[in-house]
Amino acid sequence: MPGSGKSEVARVFQKRGYASVRFGDITDEEVRKRGLKLDEENERLVREDLRQQHGMAAYAILNLPRIEAALEKSSVVIDGLYSWEEYKYLKGRLGGRLHVVAVWAPPEVRYARLKGRAVRPLTPAQAGERDYAEIENVNKGGPIAMADHTIVNNGTLEALRQQAGSIIEVLK
Repeated sequence: MPGSGKSEVARVFQKRGYASVRFGDITDEEVRKRGLKLDEENERLVREDLRQQHGMAAYAILNLPRIEAALEKSSVVIDGLYSWEEYKYLKGRLGGRLHVVAVWAPPEVRYARLKGRAVRPLTPAQAGERDYAEIENVNKGGPIAMADHTIVNNGTLEALRQQAGSIIEVLK
């Protein structure tokens, strides 16, 4: 969910040699291509449009070429696998090479982080609306439920990094 620490975990993987594919880059690129301001309202509009065009697995479908190209050189961390359909699409394409790490934090912790972040800040009300939209409209619960590993991120940044490092060691 937004503010859980997914991007920070992805950075830990990158520092350990993993290539990175951020699903949200597709949204950012499309927002810019349309000449829109990069904000929550326009990002949501683009996310919904892309899913209407390509189905609920849109981000997995659109990012698969990037993932496959990166896999030719190294292991890959994907930042932002959201929907159940994306999970099933990638599981079908990548099989046992796909290991899902869910990063979880309680809403009140996430909302405080989101309010204070420099890039794409959200008010608690906006964060709550986004949570509901992602759970109800994006089928976000499935990948979290099916995760191979779960990080509970309600502590320090260092504790989060240590948990991510421990998972990397298991995946070697």
